[in-house]
Amino acid sequence: MKKRWKYAVLVRLLLLSCLLLSGCQRETETMDENLAVYQIYYLNPAMTRLVSQEYRTETTETDYLIQELMEQFRNVPAYVDCQAALSDKVVYQGYKQEDIVLYLYFDNNYTSMKSYREILCRAALARTMTQIPGIEYINIYSGQQPLMDADGMPVGMVSSSDFIDSISDVNSYEKTELTLYFTDELGEMLYAEKREVVHNINTSLEQVILGELIQGPEQEGLMPTLDPQTKLLNVSVNENVCYLNFDTTFLSNQLEVREYIPIYSIVNSLSELSSVNRVQFTINGEQNATFRESVSLSAPFGRNLDYIGGTEN
Repeated sequence: MKKRWKYAVLVRLLLLSCLLLSGCQRETETMDENLAVYQIYYLNPAMTRLVSQEYRTETTETDYLIQELMEQFRNVPAYVDCQAALSDKVVYQGYKQEDIVLYLYFDNNYTSMKSYREILCRAALARTMTQIPGIEYINIYSGQQPLMDADGMPVGMVSSSDFIDSISDVNSYEKTELTLYFTDELGEMLYAEKREVVHNINTSLEQVILGELIQGPEQEGLMPTLDPQTKLLNVSVNENVCYLNFDTTFLSNQLEVREYIPIYSIVNSLSELSSVNRVQFTINGEQNATFRESVSLSAPFGRNLDYIGGTEN
């Protein structure tokens, strides 16, 4: 009899426990239903693509939500194998919202990020922050100045869809190490700079190299070989000859370097690629041009080691 009574009590306790657990579970499910879900965008360990991490919050008030998502954006959770899209050298200075535009302010270090990382960071910011109801665009400022593109024009308002329309897929990037040749303060010899770049797979390496050369050296002690106003119209490769078509700004290079330095800065940098043995220069499609009134561009140029003074690591 006592055994039956103990058994009945045990069954009742188990049923009560189940009811309590069920109630707790329903309460948890109800709480989860009240949480909004956002995707916070980071970089993969190789910093070649965006990855997202789900984040849930009860916050609904816009100002608090902006602050909360920015905090998550800048600090990667310890359990996530990712890197913050924003360099830890960059100081976030605040924000301002005007209608559907969110203005984000950073110090001058924002523009010191490598170009590929800045593009990915811009995409990550846009994708993260435009999830907030009422915000459709971001506008980035660096050192109280609007962010400028490679052509010196303001980037302006950026939406999440910009990184679908303009570059197809922000994750369609690959990392490549380039050897670029720049000069020193004397402008008489060339020195190699190793540089890792992440570029869109739809952009040729030849075009990437020219863009990096025009951008100039990153390493201390090296000097540019090309005027930043240089305009490359198009580039193509056929039978190991790289054809470069510049506008007339290429001919008016006013940098204080020997006349062959800009030429072999380009030729030697491109010749690091297995696909290029020689380089043919044209100006607006014409070969009968003269660089600095002394260097004929009528024939292709091959790699010239006489102008290489050493290797900078």
